[in-house]
Amino acid sequence: MTLNQRFSPLFLVLSGLFGFAGVALAAASAHLDGDGRFLASASAMLIAHAPALLALALAGERLRTAWLAGLLMGVGTLLFAGDLVALRFAGAGLFPMAAPTGGFAMMFGWLAIAAGAFLRNRAR
Repeated sequence: MTLNQRFSPLFLVLSGLFGFAGVALAAASAHLDGDGRFLASASAMLIAHAPALLALALAGERLRTAWLAGLLMGVGTLLFAGDLVALRFAGAGLFPMAAPTGGFAMMFGWLAIAAGAFLRNRAR
């Protein structure tokens, strides 16, 4: 079993949860009193990365770096969105530099997809 096959179920679960949470946070940012910019930013990242993780889970065998891209995007999105939601509702982030760390992880996840274009899959 390849790394892509091992991580595919995780990416499917994260995709569904990110999509759900992204829509919920978009609604919350529109309807809650106060500044909704943290929730709107978290929602945007969740909604942007949910379909990316879905694509990596479904087509990962065609991209050698799908497992790495998915892990970076998944962890990065959790850190970024989690930190912003914690800031809004708890008044403090997850830990210092959680959102920037998550942001960099997401960016490197996208670079892992690009790098995968240059790495050929081995013949099956």
